[in-house]
Amino acid sequence: MWIGVLGFVLIIAFLVWLFWPIIIGAPWIPTPMKVVRRMLELADVQEGDVVIDLGSGDGRILIAAAKERKAKAIGIEADPLRLMWSRRNIRNHGLHKQAKVVWGNFLDKDLGEASVVTIYQSQDINNTLEPKLERELKPGTRVVSHVFSFNGWDPQKVDNESHVYFYIV
Repeated sequence: MWIGVLGFVLIIAFLVWLFWPIIIGAPWIPTPMKVVRRMLELADVQEGDVVIDLGSGDGRILIAAAKERKAKAIGIEADPLRLMWSRRNIRNHGLHKQAKVVWGNFLDKDLGEASVVTIYQSQDINNTLEPKLERELKPGTRVVSHVFSFNGWDPQKVDNESHVYFYIV
């Protein structure tokens, strides 16, 4: 009996994992680790920085920022299963005091604490996000976007090989 219930729960969890990103309009496409490191390098992330990753997925940018760059890292993730997965990944790396993930829509969260913002979203989301970043981020905040640019901003640097755009607010 309990095997049938467990199987049902696993099927439901899998379906949520599969379809939730589509429902909220943000499919999960993980950033390759080579690109993660390039994003952090272009932003010159250092100890004392606060890196906020918008749509943090499995937490790979947070883990790299905290572990390799000694920064405080905060992820914002709308998918509850990826939220739990990234929290487990952070804990498994022993970084739970330096990195965390909060659940919710990053459009509704205050980003003013950031010294660096990392993004891998769609062009439409970047266009929607641009005024929010201009309103909330302090001058000098570094913004790094993978694949998609910000139409109203001129990038300080572009890495064409890894498709990374670097901006300073």
